[in-house]
Amino acid sequence: MKRIPLVWQIVAGLLLGVLVGWYFNTHPENQVWVSTEILKPLGDIFIKMMKMVVVPIVFCCMILGIAGGGDNKSFGRMGAKSLIYFFAITSLAIVLGLCFANIFEPGKGTEIAGIAHNAAAVHMEPSKGALIILQNIVPDNVIVAMSEGKLLSVLFFAVLLGMALNTLPKEKSAPVVAVVQGFSDAMFKVVSFVMAYAPIGVFGMIGATVATFGFASLLPLLKLIGVVYLALITFALVMLGGICYLIGENVFKLIKYFRDELILAFSSAASAAVMPQLMTKLEAYGVPRRIVSFVVPVGYAFNLDGASIFLGVATIFIAQLYGIDLSLTQQILLVVTMVLTSKGAAGVPGFAIIILSATLASAGLPLEGVALIAGIFRIIDSGTTTLNVLGNAIAPLVIAKWEKAPLERKSTAGVEQSA
Repeated sequence: MKRIPLVWQIVAGLLLGVLVGWYFNTHPENQVWVSTEILKPLGDIFIKMMKMVVVPIVFCCMILGIAGGGDNKSFGRMGAKSLIYFFAITSLAIVLGLCFANIFEPGKGTEIAGIAHNAAAVHMEPSKGALIILQNIVPDNVIVAMSEGKLLSVLFFAVLLGMALNTLPKEKSAPVVAVVQGFSDAMFKVVSFVMAYAPIGVFGMIGATVATFGFASLLPLLKLIGVVYLALITFALVMLGGICYLIGENVFKLIKYFRDELILAFSSAASAAVMPQLMTKLEAYGVPRRIVSFVVPVGYAFNLDGASIFLGVATIFIAQLYGIDLSLTQQILLVVTMVLTSKGAAGVPGFAIIILSATLASAGLPLEGVALIAGIFRIIDSGTTTLNVLGNAIAPLVIAKWEKAPLERKSTAGVEQSA
């Protein structure tokens, strides 16, 4: 019997989760028990397993991306180009989000009775200077940083270790690189085991969301959801589509090629869940391993196009909710703030809410509005995560073109067969 492709298993899990969630939402006798004791744990297990493998994979891939790149000079050049691209593209995403929010005004006329005087359950520390932020990135103990999932701290140590290996004689560095390569290959195999559970995890996550919130409670906020998704689609087709055209690619072709990863990202709202498969497919597409191994992990910390758009729309939305008029100068300052606060977000569900809180706190806007958005953020997060993944799929192609590295396409039959 022919095996059902993973993408269709995930779609089936998604649809079944919606049906089961809708049933228990409309039959609330057992809704709380089913959601908390069955559906949510099924989803949480999947997210925990993916978080379990992401840090080791990021750590290994970063070391291999640097130590396998030849020398620190070539790594420094590629790193500088990557960061320039990431900051430029996320800045464009934030500006697009602000423009859409100002044009469509999703916060105007929205009823916020009942939350206006209730403080959101988020408490942010005052804004810190650049040196304090850098100080917090440097880990006291890299093992502790790994256990806590501090992606930037892990990347910082991996970069130093990779550069150190580049300075050693080949006979000393080669065995270490070989061990790291072997461990990396083993972790990718672990991911293939975890992915077999993905349809069940997606079923649990979607089922718990629909069972808890239903559909009717989302109607007052449909305008916000609609504006965010319109901005996400526009950015994907116009901005990323234009970038693909400039580097000789077709965005629709790439969307089709990465459709498995995009569907999983939409279903799970966790970009970490697709990073290993994304890297494998990029290598099969012909992007050199040294570029994939560096650009994708760094992109997960610095290249969050979907989250950036959400920040732009949500910040103006909350200002509109409370009748706060932001001048052009204030919005320009917001762009700068969001470009900085959006860096380093982990590829886990819901992290953009924390970034939004930091942005509101730094801009002096009321944090209470976060409580309203948090209730429907799971729906928005599916779209923002999907765009994050698409942006990080295109970024290595851009850097490869910039580095004048030819794409040496491998046989993709096995890769596309799973689709």
